[in-house]
Amino acid sequence: MSQLLSVTSLNTKIKSLLEATFMHTLVEGEVASVTYHTSGHLYFSIKDADSSIKCIMWRSSVAKMKIRIETGMQIVVEGSIGVYTPRGEYQFYAVSIEPYGQGALALAYEQLKKRLQERGYFDPLRKKPIPKVIQKIVLVTAKESAALYDMLKVIDKRWPLLEVVVVDTLVQGEQASYEIAHALRVADGLCADVVVVGRGGGSAEDLWAFNEERVADAIFGMQTPIVSAVGHEVDTLISDFVADLRAPTPSAAIEMVLPDKNEIRYALLELMERFGQAMRLSLEKKEKQLSYLYQIHRQLSPLRQLTLKESDSVRLQDEMVRAYLYSLQIKEEMVALMYEKLHQTIHFLIRHQSETLQMFDKTTLLQNPDNRVNEGWGQISQNGIVVSLESIQEDELFSLQNTHLRVTARCIERVVVASKEA
Repeated sequence: MSQLLSVTSLNTKIKSLLEATFMHTLVEGEVASVTYHTSGHLYFSIKDADSSIKCIMWRSSVAKMKIRIETGMQIVVEGSIGVYTPRGEYQFYAVSIEPYGQGALALAYEQLKKRLQERGYFDPLRKKPIPKVIQKIVLVTAKESAALYDMLKVIDKRWPLLEVVVVDTLVQGEQASYEIAHALRVADGLCADVVVVGRGGGSAEDLWAFNEERVADAIFGMQTPIVSAVGHEVDTLISDFVADLRAPTPSAAIEMVLPDKNEIRYALLELMERFGQAMRLSLEKKEKQLSYLYQIHRQLSPLRQLTLKESDSVRLQDEMVRAYLYSLQIKEEMVALMYEKLHQTIHFLIRHQSETLQMFDKTTLLQNPDNRVNEGWGQISQNGIVVSLESIQEDELFSLQNTHLRVTARCIERVVVASKEA
């Protein structure tokens, strides 16, 4: 006889049966739909060719996932069946998800790499240059680790004149990515010239913290130049792509950012030698310039100029004396010649003046009134003024005078004896 059950009883029996039967079950299928809820829970469904099943993964399990599932992915889900009694619905409660036929870590690595590349995290243009001169360095790694010991050993060997700050952090394990991200933010605030983050080698799981997105975000947001030095040369992690410089090992990172004191010493010795040679050449050049300037100074010095002026003055004085004596000699010769000419001229003038004087004597003798009176002539005047006979008019008084006598007379008659033209 059939047992009569209530709906709740039936759902309860089904729940007990299913949850007891399907514990720790692996289910393979294609992701049909997926929703990452703001609460942190993951809701999705998987299917095959004939059917599908709803799945849920709680936030605590989602946080442990390495991959991010997407529609169309072929996955293997581990979990158990659960029944929601009030509605009589069942679903698969997932605790882990793996990609089908591919390692979860490899897929998670490729997914994160693609997302960060799309955001520009790997853009070479945003990478900061590593300073050539480093005075302070911060090492983000685990204290007491071989990686730290190796880095400090290389620092002491290559460039001990350096301030070193170590920020301790976990470098593997589930909490490592949180601590590394926090340690990087602390290191960025220490005003260092460069930050080196890293650890020694290990398995992919051991190094996985440096493939976490939160570590990539912390590296991307740093203002201080950062070097990623994780694992060995064959290990390439997300932190390597985001950092400003990737080093194959922690020791190599120190060798890449710090100068070698021996190389610097040799370089300094070479520079000192080159500097000494340059100084010698410069001194020789300056000596030549100084010698040239000294000669110029001697040529242009006031004392030399005064000596030259004195020499010129003496020379000019000698030349002037010679010129003066020569000119005096010429003048003396000219004076003698001029004296001769003057003598001849005076003799000529005297002779000429003598002849002129003789002619004047004769003229004077001829015009002497006494001689004229003796001939019957006298001087005619009116009112004390000598006048000519022609100017006397009729009835005018005039005086007639010679050397012995003066007679006053009146013109009775004017008779023209003959014209002047005749």
